[in-house]
Amino acid sequence: MTTTTPPITLDDVRSAAARLRGVAHRTPVLRSRTLDALVGAEVHLKCENFQRVGAFKFRGAYNTVSRLTPGRLSRGVVAYSSGNHAQAVALAARELGTTAVVVMPEDAPPSKRAATEGYGATVVAYDRYTGDRAAIAEALADERGLTLVPPYDHPHVIAGQGTAALELVEETGELGALIAPVGGGGLIAGSATAVKGLHPATPVIGVEPEAGDDTRRSLEAGRRVTVPVPRTIADGQAVSTPGELTFAVNRRLLDEVVLVDDEAIKEAMRFAFTRLKIVLEPSGATPLAALLTGRAGPLPHRVGLILSGGNVDAERFARLCAPGD
Repeated sequence: MTTTTPPITLDDVRSAAARLRGVAHRTPVLRSRTLDALVGAEVHLKCENFQRVGAFKFRGAYNTVSRLTPGRLSRGVVAYSSGNHAQAVALAARELGTTAVVVMPEDAPPSKRAATEGYGATVVAYDRYTGDRAAIAEALADERGLTLVPPYDHPHVIAGQGTAALELVEETGELGALIAPVGGGGLIAGSATAVKGLHPATPVIGVEPEAGDDTRRSLEAGRRVTVPVPRTIADGQAVSTPGELTFAVNRRLLDEVVLVDDEAIKEAMRFAFTRLKIVLEPSGATPLAALLTGRAGPLPHRVGLILSGGNVDAERFARLCAPGD
């Protein structure tokens, strides 16, 4: 996609922030002297694991669903997601008095499916390795008159996700760099729009799992590239190709995408639990993994990280964090 008009602007992110005020949590920004000493920088951790539904996804989902006309809202919404967007759309629908249908992979973490159903959504399961979740959701939208709320490739979703970075910079002031995870690209696109809209010189660095480096490859190729369905513990980043709108933003605004392997992600989860006293799901730990392994490169004096979520059940968390797992 080539366009001279950005899909979203800083004003769109600010509009989303106003809409989310009093609905979404303004999540904490944590500091750790131990972490600062380890990496040689002043690190500011934006903890979206404390957001409603346990992840940043509520921001984009609510911003999108809340903008529907009364007629469309009354007919309900449909989404597809491996878990966090599923929960976010389900909760947003409940908060706004409508219904939600969510297409989820059969192997989605049980805790995420249970939470999605707990918010009142109907779950339709599919095989992520053979099925097309977008096609299934689009068919349901056509059959039932539902509005599709995609997980990342929508201007209101991207703008909503960008409010996390907007809050971070409002609290910390100008950063030397921002590091955030990359799945479909909505969080990093919204974050880059917010940060560079305020401080154009601030580098924005995305982090992907090594097994799912579709955005890195796409940026190198100058076009959207598709990779096999990633097999990684970072299920929230198991995406085969970047979104069309998100890639249009990220090819303009991202300075770099770095990769981390599953072992580094596990170590970051362990560090977050033992030293920071917080629980991160694998996808939420990838920016920390990039920091701890040095993959993020030479660091400026002040760096911000978006820890995107903490939705992992106790059994899986214990297994992933077990020494030698």
